[in-house]
Amino acid sequence: MKYSSILLLSLSLIGTSAVAGDDLRAGLGGALGGVVGSAVGNAVGGSTGSTIGAGIGGAAGGAVGAKRGDKTEAAIGGGLGAAGGNILGNAVGGSTGAMVGAALGGGAGSALGSSMGDSDDRHSSGGRRYEGRRYAHDNGLHRGHHKKHWKHRD
Repeated sequence: MKYSSILLLSLSLIGTSAVAGDDLRAGLGGALGGVVGSAVGNAVGGSTGSTIGAGIGGAAGGAVGAKRGDKTEAAIGGGLGAAGGNILGNAVGGSTGAMVGAALGGGAGSALGSSMGDSDDRHSSGGRRYEGRRYAHDNGLHRGHHKKHWKHRD
């Protein structure tokens, strides 16, 4: 019964990710990865294995769900959120609470990490410091580095 609910949750999360935005898709991937990692880790190594599995699964799911430029941030957020959620959920509700906590923490961490990656990309110049001043001294003849040394003769 426990694995059928995990399968149902997995299918519903995959189905809704097709219509989701970028940050929401990363969050759903982190939640799904956290749940699956928590279940597999619990079967292999108890509560410690559950925490490790949730962290690895949340990181992997967040990275898969995020868009190209935000994979690292989403993976870090998903891994930390799923592991932390797993620990808190285990303290509150046992192994079922650990899976719920891993899903919530992995989803929130991945979405937040993906969003932080977006805001960083929008506010940075991307290494192009002088892009706006490229042709500031152009005389209109577009002659490259010779533009001040050439004279236009009619």
